[in-house]
Amino acid sequence: MGRRKIEMKMVKDSGSRQVTFSKRRSGLFKKANELATLCAAQVAIVVFSPGGKPYSFGHPSVEAVAERFLTLNLRSRVSIPRQLVAQPQREAKVERLSRRLNAILKKLQAEMKRGEMLDEAVKAARKRSKFRKPINELNLHELIEIRKAMGQLRERVKQRISEIEASSSLLLLSKMATKQAESK
Repeated sequence: MGRRKIEMKMVKDSGSRQVTFSKRRSGLFKKANELATLCAAQVAIVVFSPGGKPYSFGHPSVEAVAERFLTLNLRSRVSIPRQLVAQPQREAKVERLSRRLNAILKKLQAEMKRGEMLDEAVKAARKRSKFRKPINELNLHELIEIRKAMGQLRERVKQRISEIEASSSLLLLSKMATKQAESK
């Protein structure tokens, strides 16, 4: 059974239109990817759904292709060498990335020091721990102490998880703000 030829006209039913859009969009993006792969072409596609939601595909990225397109457009209007137009933008981007890298490296070093301190604290705690015996050799009082200590540990772990989730949320918001600032 072969494919049927579909008449090229607007799909009336909104549900069918959305399904058609989704299928055609994925096919379009697949073809663009093939074109980029087979021909080493730079491709960018931006599509808005019937509901107004934007979808994009770019190889290497939509931003890179758009920047190249805009730079070429600018160059054709004004006879400025492309390298002179793009160089300050590249230098600014490299500077921003360098600052971000330095900040991340500082955080990494701080976390590594913190990890070393925690490792030392764990080793010291093991040395002075009163729970050195195997659990089946402990009496009732010692088992109750272990249960209490485990409960305290559980609460500290929950608190630390909350702190980590809060900091990761802030980091995510910071990254989003940085991306928005870079795109402007």
